[in-house]
Amino acid sequence: MYTYITYRMLHFEYIEFDSPDLPGSGAEFMDQDFLDLLDKARAEAKIPFKITSGFRTPEYSIDLKKRGYAVAKNSAHMQGLAADIAVTSSANRLIIIESLLYVGFRRLGIGKGFIHVDLSKTKAQDVVWVY
Repeated sequence: MYTYITYRMLHFEYIEFDSPDLPGSGAEFMDQDFLDLLDKARAEAKIPFKITSGFRTPEYSIDLKKRGYAVAKNSAHMQGLAADIAVTSSANRLIIIESLLYVGFRRLGIGKGFIHVDLSKTKAQDVVWVY
């Protein structure tokens, strides 16, 4: 078992970033710089961010793919560098996107009901895509 240090976030709990098949994985595997930046974006937005996906184990990614979800090869989720945020309205979508860009995120994916944000170190920067 690994020993890991957790830091206090103002707007999130580590459990929100757990892979469904590995309790505690949010605290153990999420990148702290990513979480700090996301916490700053949440403070800037002044609206709640509901995290629908954070860290993903390789096994969980395979399961998602089998169920028909688009799963990127070498997903930033598996490196603890990504999160999906639920959105329920166009107004909230704009607020969330603006706050993510304001704090320095440069990789966003826009879906009908969610926003993907990541800090991949190996993929193209300054990009926005749609699902």
